Amino acid sequence: MAYINGNLAMQPKRKPDQRPVVRETKRIVVKRKSIPVQEKLLYMFTVVFCVIVLGVIVNQYAKNYDMRVQIKQMKTQYATMNIDMKELQKQVEMLNDPERIRKMAETQGMASTEQPDIMVNTQSAKTE
Repeated sequence: MAYINGNLAMQPKRKPDQRPVVRETKRIVVKRKSIPVQEKLLYMFTVVFCVIVLGVIVNQYAKNYDMRVQIKQMKTQYATMNIDMKELQKQVEMLNDPERIRKMAETQGMASTEQPDIMVNTQSAKTE
């Protein structure tokens, strides 16, 4: 069978006095009622509640981040203080060296107690 749907030559001829039959369709437009006030308030409070909950969550994440930053800073301070403390302990050990203390005393004019020419007279102090 030949293709006849798109071919005008194969369509039956219309008489000039006949009008094509047009079927009218009616559309029924239903106007929706507006949303009641209570429902609008419910939607609004739901949105406000969600915004508040999200705000609290974001605030907690911000506090958590700040706490982690503070912990990191304290760890670095702790490490630097440990290094400083070790250096200070080395200085204390160096300054407490008895040989160094003896040499400093001699340079400042103090006499050593190991020398035999210094004698302490304990009896003269008791009689007076």
